[in-house]
Amino acid sequence: MELSEYTETLRREVATVTRFAGEDVARAGQLIADSLDSSIRLTLLDVLSGAAAEITSRLDDTAIELRLSSGDPAFVVVHAAPDLATPPPPPPPPADLARGGGDEETGTSRVTLRLPDGLKTRAEAAAARDGLSLNAWLVRAASRTLDDQPEFTPPPARRGPGQRITGYARS
Repeated sequence: MELSEYTETLRREVATVTRFAGEDVARAGQLIADSLDSSIRLTLLDVLSGAAAEITSRLDDTAIELRLSSGDPAFVVVHAAPDLATPPPPPPPPADLARGGGDEETGTSRVTLRLPDGLKTRAEAAAARDGLSLNAWLVRAASRTLDDQPEFTPPPARRGPGQRITGYARS
């Protein structure tokens, strides 16, 4: 699936909307559309990944994976081995995230993560077992890990013998 046709459609729409506004506004619209290209592609990939996960959740013994090849997404149908039990569907997001509240931001950010080959292979296998893309599985794993840990508080400063605290304080 080629994403360029979708990003080009958006560029044409921006040009159509701004064509009567004057040359400066039209140029600004074109610059904005050009600069948003990677964000638009990432958003489209998120939508496609979500669609694959939702379709997978409704199928028995079959997973729909979204794979990238040279930057172009492709859906791949993966059938589970007949002797393996079907994994449970992924849990719903926490209520505050589903509402868009909490401390989480509503946007997404791209992060480059370098993993040892063995760890990447294990993570891909776990994602496939859960019927998720590797990205969705990593997001879920990071979220669970962070939700399970208390807020970080630095340990109190240690003072050696003979050291005193000086200064003024108000109560």
